[in-house]
Amino acid sequence: MHEMIIIGAGPAGISMAAEARGVGIPADKILILEKGDAHSWAIRKFYPASKPVLANYKGINAVCTGVMCLTDMTKEETLTYIDRVIEQCELQVHYKEAVTAIRPLAEGGFVVETSGGVYQTGRCIIAIGILDKPNKPEYRIPPTLTKRIHYDITTVALKDEDCLVVGGGDTAAEYCQFLVQQGNHVTLSYRRKEFARLNPVNLESLLALEAREQVTILRGSNITKMEDDGGRPRAVFQETEHPARTFDRIIYALGGTTPVNFLKVIGIEFDGEVPVLTQGYETSLPGLYLIGDLSAGKKGGSINLAFNMAAEAMRYICTCPLPAR
Repeated sequence: MHEMIIIGAGPAGISMAAEARGVGIPADKILILEKGDAHSWAIRKFYPASKPVLANYKGINAVCTGVMCLTDMTKEETLTYIDRVIEQCELQVHYKEAVTAIRPLAEGGFVVETSGGVYQTGRCIIAIGILDKPNKPEYRIPPTLTKRIHYDITTVALKDEDCLVVGGGDTAAEYCQFLVQQGNHVTLSYRRKEFARLNPVNLESLLALEAREQVTILRGSNITKMEDDGGRPRAVFQETEHPARTFDRIIYALGGTTPVNFLKVIGIEFDGEVPVLTQGYETSLPGLYLIGDLSAGKKGGSINLAFNMAAEAMRYICTCPLPAR
């Protein structure tokens, strides 16, 4: 019987376990379940090598309220920092173990079923991200273009290619910066005329790349169709001022989708497509919590925010004793 099972070994999940250790919960009473083969899957997959991980991501002040705190670091430094926390807190992480079901118990607590076993816990914290299921465009992409369409830039080395990045958030801007550094010719397609979601650092960097003609920005551009042009993707735009153009690669940075169905099957109440949360990010099921991107909404993606949410959840948990068994 665990006191706490945490689903997801990203920054939110690891910090939740660190907070639990900080209030005296023994390491052997805490279990982290991660379907990937390493912690911080989204950072590893979506962040290029040496990419700066900003403490004030999306303009959120880098004020830390818990045991973990991020300063401006590279991708590698951030992963090393989390490695160190796992080691120092003696955290128990089961990698390559996907959660298949979470069932509330009548007497309180939960049964968590996974690809590797069945566990029982007094509290369950869901700390999975949304980028595990990246958003895809509404228009059809020809199957023949699969190898030239990407949703991250870490799975294939791109150099000396004509790349189109689609999106207008920080990830899209950071992809542009990295692709330029690797010697690619980069175009950015953004559906709006002005950038509204970029943090100041990324906005300044992107505009500087545009001024140096290292990135071409197609403002107010909407792709309506993707065609196969001799094995290369050809983007067809809705706007007449943006003629159709063929690229070597298309990289989508359109955010991710909350796994709504998974949460609803557990029995969590929703208000439309948003889970209903109370104090400390507790759901409608007592003892079941959502932290990280799942409860951050449009502010999701800030690592320090994930750390702080874990701290807030733990402060509330400390006021709620486990049900007697």
